[in-house]
Amino acid sequence: MNILGKNKELSAFLKKLQTRGSGEDQAVEKTVGKILRDVRTGGDRAVLQYTCRFDYAGTKRLRLGAPEIRRYAAKADPVIVKALALAAARIRKFHEMQKEESWSFTEGEAILGQSIRPLNRVGVYVPGGKAAYPSTVLMNVIPAQVAGVREIALCVPASEGLINPYVMAAVKMLGIEEVYRIGGAQAIGAMAYGTKTIKKVDKIVGPGNIYVATAKKQVFGMVDIDMIAGPSEILIIADDSADASFLAADMLSQAEHDELASAVLVTPSKRLAKDVAGEIAKQLPLLKRKKIATASLEKYGAAIITRDLKHAARLSNAIAPEHLEIMTEKPMDILPLIENAGAIFLGPWTPEALGDYAAGPNHTLPTGGTARFFSPLGVYDFYKRSSLIGFTKKGFLKLAPTVEKIADIEGLEAHANTIRIRKTRKDVP
Repeated sequence: MNILGKNKELSAFLKKLQTRGSGEDQAVEKTVGKILRDVRTGGDRAVLQYTCRFDYAGTKRLRLGAPEIRRYAAKADPVIVKALALAAARIRKFHEMQKEESWSFTEGEAILGQSIRPLNRVGVYVPGGKAAYPSTVLMNVIPAQVAGVREIALCVPASEGLINPYVMAAVKMLGIEEVYRIGGAQAIGAMAYGTKTIKKVDKIVGPGNIYVATAKKQVFGMVDIDMIAGPSEILIIADDSADASFLAADMLSQAEHDELASAVLVTPSKRLAKDVAGEIAKQLPLLKRKKIATASLEKYGAAIITRDLKHAARLSNAIAPEHLEIMTEKPMDILPLIENAGAIFLGPWTPEALGDYAAGPNHTLPTGGTARFFSPLGVYDFYKRSSLIGFTKKGFLKLAPTVEKIADIEGLEAHANTIRIRKTRKDVP
């Protein structure tokens, strides 16, 4: 991990951070484009072919039946299932607070408002195979259920034919019955375009590798998506009151994700920066994913020395991190200074991992600086809104001259005629 203080060093690091993972891989774009075209024209046949090629050659059916879901879920350790149930309850309770309702008001002779309704059908992508991500099931399905989405289809790849019992335990817990053993760009294509087996969805949510992310990007517009997610990241604002071992552990929790993950400490304390570097050196060799974490820290890990905590907050806003931890003596004093962050963790007893699994707020967060304009996944992502407009004749006549004038200056004669024709009709109440 680099300790940065000089402006030139800092500028170079920030530039590298901002372009992390942003280089368009033409080969990936081309491969994904072909897969999507094949799925769009070939339907189930193409999906099955790609599934056999990339995941498991023995795949014969795309959909998992209810007995299969129950059978796999039964293999899960009851202690872990209990933990998932607690997490699910907390996630649901938090997301219940995000519910929205239709509204309207009367203004003179007009009724104006907004009709808020849930999306009809949503596709959830869950990375799978040898890895287990039951938390992804909870975080993506629960807000959709809270919003009132009627149909939820879930895709999870079965690498080497393996279906993870904990993912299925989460699926069973939430009552999801439409599950497909497919992954990659072919799963995204199937959900976006629809096949004989898989009905087209309105929106696709959930994380995935570069092929999944690229596929979501390419089908956007045909369907909605949650966001274009990049490599994971954490930024920690800390002062001398912080425990170096806590900071090191939290930075490593992101560095172990992949080589492109970023872990940054921002502090006015040179002593703390050195202590954290020492703690990382102690903890890193003990990790199973130490090679990945090492590569991440060498390229995208840093301790940045700032003038003071206000300077640290400004720097954090410029980076707009996915996860922001505030490890200062008075974190609530720093909070008003924060403008851009996916999720904010306050104090020494709130490690980012709490948010990943069981705190309650969603762990699907904007990355790569997009926290400047994106928000965490929430119930609001599963609503569609329609404007409501209703005028009486009296109200129409009051507003008619204004509309007629604007339509005329824009050269839209037919628009103006909709007003003129109505103005001449004395017989219509």
